[in-house]
Amino acid sequence: MKIRHILIKEMLYRWRSFALGLFAVTVAVGSLIGALTLLKVNECQTHIILHEKEEETQKKMAVLKDEMRKATLKLSFNLLILPREQSLRDLHMKGYPSEYMPEEYVTRLADSGIVLVRHFLPTLQQRIKWPERKRTITLVGARGEVPNLHKNPRKPLVEPVPEGTIVLGYGLHQSLDLHAGDKVTLLGREFTVHKCYEERGSKDDFTAWIHLGAAQELLKKEGMINAILALECVCSQMDGLLPRVRQEIEKILPGTQVIEQGTKAVARAEARARVGREAEAAVERERQHRNEMKSERELFAAILVPLVMVACAVWIGLLGFNNVRDRKTEIAIQRAMGFRTGQILFLFLSKFLVMGLLGGAIGIIAGFGVGRWLGMATEENIAEMATEKLLDPGLLLLVLLIAPALSILSGWIPALIATRQDPAVILREK
Repeated sequence: MKIRHILIKEMLYRWRSFALGLFAVTVAVGSLIGALTLLKVNECQTHIILHEKEEETQKKMAVLKDEMRKATLKLSFNLLILPREQSLRDLHMKGYPSEYMPEEYVTRLADSGIVLVRHFLPTLQQRIKWPERKRTITLVGARGEVPNLHKNPRKPLVEPVPEGTIVLGYGLHQSLDLHAGDKVTLLGREFTVHKCYEERGSKDDFTAWIHLGAAQELLKKEGMINAILALECVCSQMDGLLPRVRQEIEKILPGTQVIEQGTKAVARAEARARVGREAEAAVERERQHRNEMKSERELFAAILVPLVMVACAVWIGLLGFNNVRDRKTEIAIQRAMGFRTGQILFLFLSKFLVMGLLGGAIGIIAGFGVGRWLGMATEENIAEMATEKLLDPGLLLLVLLIAPALSILSGWIPALIATRQDPAVILREK
């Protein structure tokens, strides 16, 4: 009878022992594959969650920046560039600057390449008597905004005052009963009312705007201005870059100072910046949580899997010893019939090889199924994961080689004992 026939008949005759050994290999391989699958599920789910949260954060930040940009534009200019000699106390008490600087400063600033500030508007402001109307008003001379040559052109925040025209605040045109198109005289010069503003609830209600050149002539300040209005970029507001903005402007325009105005804009920017930082912090917290979960599972697997594999190896070894004991007489008869030591050893180890191959295959299937099921019980969106993302062909091949090797090593000692038994002694005892 050939060895393979003896092997098949022995496995069928002692099927309970073979099934127990097969189960041990299956448990050992299944615990390894299950643990690796569970860790892979966690890794894939971490990637999905973080990707979704990062996309959500990016969308939220884009909306916040757009809202901040729109809010800033609605609030108009938020930077005031003044001569360094200008006292802020006098500025707030009088309501307008009283020191002057060259008009060419605004052109120098626009041509400088500064990227954190845009929309430059030079102005000349002064509190004057309007003798023709017997009123005291704030006169503002302004021309069109000077574009930043190093930024994409944007729509101006304020429309320029055409030459020969005047724009009146709500309090002035209401009390003087003036309308667009009317003719008025200011300091001996005739102007056409270009526009009448709605009520703003500020000093603008009693302000008149004319072209900068006309204001310089009327106030005898040719080539001079006393303020430059500018719009600070949204990114610098949200990132807290005002000190850098001040440093850049004062470097370009020595002898000036920069004042940030519009506390509503600042508060709004800070609130949106906090929301953005909280969203980014939430992503980071989720990343840390997932990493901690992964570390805990890796530690658990690093302890449990080796213990299970050792226990299964011992189990297979004990089954091997029991098999040798039950087959002492059979082995002695085979030796008496001329079976060599190598054939006896091959007979036993072949059984462990078959046990390892079958158990490894079943363990891979069972381990992957259990690991995936546990992952679905503890995670979300697992159904979206493709099976190929969780399976590593190289690892599966390695496991299929390790499983029979483990089985053979576990049964090696019992097989050696079987080959070293003296058939004469065993048969004499029987």
